Amino acid sequence: MKILFIFLILIISCGSAFAQMETFKDAERLIQELSQAKTDTARIVLKSRLSEAYRSNNPDTSLILANQALLHARELDFKKGEIMALNVLSVLYREKGDLPYALQLGLQGLKIAEKEQLTDLWVASLIRVGNVYLSVGDFLKALPYFQKADNLMKNYDDFPRWVTQYFIAEITIQLDQLDSAEKRLEILEETYGFIPNRLRGDLASKRGEPNQAIIYFQKSMKEAMAANSIREASTSSNAIAQIFKELDQPDSAIYYAKLGLEFGIELSYTNRILTASSLLAELYAEENPEEAVRYYQMASAAKDSLYGAQKFQRLQAATMEEQERQTEIEAAAIEYRNNIKQRGLIGGVALFLIVAVVLYRNNRQKQKANTVLQEQKQKVESTLHKLKSTQAQLIQSEKMASLGELTAGIAHEIQNPLNFVNNFSEVSSEMIGEIEEERSKSQEARDETLVTEILGDIKQNLEKITHHGKRADAIVKGMLEHSRTGSGEKELTDINSLASEYLNLAYQSFKSKNKEVEISLITDLDPTFPKIELVRADIGKVLLNILNNAFYACAQKDLPGFANDDKGNLAGLTPQVIVSTSPLEGGRGVKISVSDNGPGIPSSIKSKIFQPFFTTKPTGQGTGLGLSLSYDIVKAHGGELIVETKEGEETTFIIKLPTA
Repeated sequence: MKILFIFLILIISCGSAFAQMETFKDAERLIQELSQAKTDTARIVLKSRLSEAYRSNNPDTSLILANQALLHARELDFKKGEIMALNVLSVLYREKGDLPYALQLGLQGLKIAEKEQLTDLWVASLIRVGNVYLSVGDFLKALPYFQKADNLMKNYDDFPRWVTQYFIAEITIQLDQLDSAEKRLEILEETYGFIPNRLRGDLASKRGEPNQAIIYFQKSMKEAMAANSIREASTSSNAIAQIFKELDQPDSAIYYAKLGLEFGIELSYTNRILTASSLLAELYAEENPEEAVRYYQMASAAKDSLYGAQKFQRLQAATMEEQERQTEIEAAAIEYRNNIKQRGLIGGVALFLIVAVVLYRNNRQKQKANTVLQEQKQKVESTLHKLKSTQAQLIQSEKMASLGELTAGIAHEIQNPLNFVNNFSEVSSEMIGEIEEERSKSQEARDETLVTEILGDIKQNLEKITHHGKRADAIVKGMLEHSRTGSGEKELTDINSLASEYLNLAYQSFKSKNKEVEISLITDLDPTFPKIELVRADIGKVLLNILNNAFYACAQKDLPGFANDDKGNLAGLTPQVIVSTSPLEGGRGVKISVSDNGPGIPSSIKSKIFQPFFTTKPTGQGTGLGLSLSYDIVKAHGGELIVETKEGEETTFIIKLPTA
């Protein structure tokens, strides 16, 4: 092992030295160009590029140059230079472990690039922001940024599209979309001539091919060191260590984990330090407790540096600010379309007068919008404060991270319907004003067709106001129900009778809304059970929530495309829901199982289904509180609620209730 280690270090050192020489040549060339630059804007651009060249092997110098470029660009109001500097700083702080500040800088650059329509820098900013979310491990938030960057690249042949394809492939692997990932890797290899060995390793690991995964990761590690990419080398080393740990080969696992830790420490890559030190703490736990404690302390410090409560709040604030900006853009687009429609109905001599009125009205609306936004901000801040003070009742076992998810969910779920209600109300009010203006004219001059069209628009707006008002009402009711501690008294209950009653109740409710869907109901109830003490209404509520989800899942699989086998032929499966009861081991309780043969739950979201406000249903069809409430009710009875699922085949929810 020692001989292998020395040999590997020699290879890495040679490759690293060669890559550093190439990087040095690039830096030397940029320094010469900087000394000859004749304009301030040219010097700003060259400083940003020089900062990028120093980033891999001299991050401190890189940070100084990028800050100088940013300061000078803002003094000159040079937007291109400002975006370039912000993008470099975003990467530097992400690699240093300050993810909230990295996200803030990346979003600043993205906002300017969008406004100035600088496509190349727009793409770069989208990739920077996406990479921050990748570092956090939030793949669903990262994916839209890379997809938008990829779409922008389609119209420009000069852009290296393999970059976005690479990151999208990495995300699909992490989301267990392995077939889609395989296709993207083939495109990278065949179309762009890029061999993604590390992603091949991740894919092989996901498929349960550890030996093949190790080969790919070792290739990736060698390539990374040849290119002086310490971060990539650290990632591959940690991945190899994880596989050897799973294969129960601790010596090899320790060797590669230490190598990954050395790489992470070399350039202060905090997330790589966290991964490597956590692995080493687990590997030394039994063999050398003192070493295990040392590495555990190192991992704890790295984790606090990356995901501490203060940084998490800053990261959440930056994310919410971006969501608010997107909401404003959407509201502005709706308002713009309404204005276009109104202006299209009026022409001729009154055109100039209408333009003047519209401009005046827009100015007033902006002032009102600013006031409304300020009020909403204050309401959100007040809500966040109240939620923090009652977090022990809302989430019994969650810490700061869960509180962040809960507050973000509430703000997002309630804010959207309220925004729609406000916007449609304002537009309807203005339309009524137009009707009153038309009604004030003489019978001959009055345009009844215009009045009819406006009344139709008002009717549609009122329907939308009602719809979104009901959404907000459902969310608030769900929140109140979720926070209710419950004061019902336990009573002796026939569990089989309860299960049958709520199965019929849930199915009748489902059929009233989905008459075209036929679902087979199967019961397997153990008749030997005695009555047990429980709060009948609460357990009934749990069964109702789970059964509603089961029927919804069956309805999804009953749609075209879901009931196909691997060859594309109709499987001929009938949607079915099975309710069964059986005794727990040792006869100390009862187990209630609810199974469906719907599309199953993806493994990437299985751990989130009991979190408040998490839902996979379309907007307006679910609040995300049903399973969370059910989980709390079962826990309050001293029981356990678990889920077993096979993606594409079935899902089973199991309720375990003690009898004593």
